[in-house]
Amino acid sequence: MSFDLDKFLAGLVALEPNAVIVAAAGAACFGMIVLIFLTVRLVRTRAEDEQARFALAHDLELRIGDLARVQAEMTGRVQGMGELLSGGHAELARTVNDRLDAVTRNLGLSMEANKQGTVEGLHKLHERLLVIDRAQSNITDLAAQVTSLREVLSNKQTRGAFGQAQMEMIVQDGLAKGSYEFQYTLSNGSRPDCVVFLPDARPLVIDAKFPLEAVTAFRDAQSDDVRVAAARQLRQNITTHVSDIARKYLIPGETQELALMFVPSESVYSELHNAFDDIVQKAFRARVVIVSPTLLMLAIHVIQQIQRDARMREAADKIHAEVGHLMDDLKRLNDRVYKLQQHFSQANEDVRQIVVSAEKIERRGTRIREVEFDDDDGEEAPTKPTLVSSVAAPR
Repeated sequence: MSFDLDKFLAGLVALEPNAVIVAAAGAACFGMIVLIFLTVRLVRTRAEDEQARFALAHDLELRIGDLARVQAEMTGRVQGMGELLSGGHAELARTVNDRLDAVTRNLGLSMEANKQGTVEGLHKLHERLLVIDRAQSNITDLAAQVTSLREVLSNKQTRGAFGQAQMEMIVQDGLAKGSYEFQYTLSNGSRPDCVVFLPDARPLVIDAKFPLEAVTAFRDAQSDDVRVAAARQLRQNITTHVSDIARKYLIPGETQELALMFVPSESVYSELHNAFDDIVQKAFRARVVIVSPTLLMLAIHVIQQIQRDARMREAADKIHAEVGHLMDDLKRLNDRVYKLQQHFSQANEDVRQIVVSAEKIERRGTRIREVEFDDDDGEEAPTKPTLVSSVAAPR
């Protein structure tokens, strides 16, 4: 409803003076009543709001207290689990660090030993190269001394002993004891001058009985016919000796696939390569390699490197095996930590079920405590058997 102020003032003017006074007084009283009503309503509204806010604050305080208590309990449990996990983590870290330290230490020692062995090998190789250089520089002198060597080797037994002694000296100087053997007996009963044991357990045969008589006859030939006959005899002797070596010393599955035929003179070896290269190639096809003292030293050095590499591979296999054991231990440790985590989860579930059971027991105790008895006739209330049965019956 709208209020027209102009009409109201016009009505007041139309009234008489006394009536105007009475109307003004009534309007003032009405305004005061309305003002008092609005004031009371405003105060009541504010009181209700204050009461609602107080109730809300009280409810929030209770909830915050419950949350703080639950948080404190959870904090305690988390701290306990954190301590257990920290202990397990520390033990895991200590075990892993110990294993890694052991592997690192062993690897460092092995690398240091290999480094020293490599340095020593390079040093020996340098010395061998110096020896080879000196030997090459002395080839001319050796050629001039062929006459004296021929005198020494004039006797067959002396010649064989000389070649055997020179071969043994080269082998003994380049290889460690136990990696070779002189006059070794094979399965077929033959006894080569020397065998060198390689990492695959099959020995390498070295023969030191070279037929020098034909070489001497070839050098002493005075005419072409005698020289041709001596050359024919030399080819036949070397071919026969190569065949004997291949037949007696190359045993499949027992010895290496090739053998070495030692020539105890650099000049004789050079003459064979220059004048009888076909015989050298034929011997190679028969898996018999003709070597001079210098080539035998190089072969011994290669064998030494092969044996060192085999020892390094064995050390690497041991390191690989240790790393495999370490990874197995880490896997088992991971499985045990996972099982421990499952135990923690099961323990938390058991605690939760215990809390649920305790709450049920508390509710049942409250119901029992609220049971009322009738004091007039001394008999129990009718509801008692029902409550007892409800308590006794499991949920």
